Amino acid sequence: MKVILEQDFESLGFEGDTVEVARGYARNYLIPKSIAVEATNANLKALEMRKDKIMAKRMKDKEEAQRVKEKISGVTVTIKQKAGAEGKLYGSVTTRDVAQELEKEGIVVDRRKISLDEPIKSLGEFDVPIKLYPEVQANIKVVVEPEEEQS
Repeated sequence: MKVILEQDFESLGFEGDTVEVARGYARNYLIPKSIAVEATNANLKALEMRKDKIMAKRMKDKEEAQRVKEKISGVTVTIKQKAGAEGKLYGSVTTRDVAQELEKEGIVVDRRKISLDEPIKSLGEFDVPIKLYPEVQANIKVVVEPEEEQS
């Protein structure tokens, strides 16, 4: 079934794209959640009318992502965690922790855009990519240090 995306959807495409999906997926998930509409003649004509606005929005979003990239490129975030004798963390550092530390620096990034294959479970320095927009990616350095013991 052909549908027109009403918003960017990571696994399918961008707003305004016409994609082919399974009928059940469209009827039970995409259409009820207003992620997509059925690609009827009327909806395709309406899409043509909105094409310029969609392209302008994409350019604006990409420019904003470029500005954020310039702001955070080369930023080093230090996170203190409790650690054992061999440098293993008792917990782990997740995307939420990285996003919170960036927020303390005055940089707001959605934690879902931070790409950690798996949580950090040891002390050290790590390069963490942040996918700000499909063609725009920034890297930050995350330093995990042991938390000082309080006596």
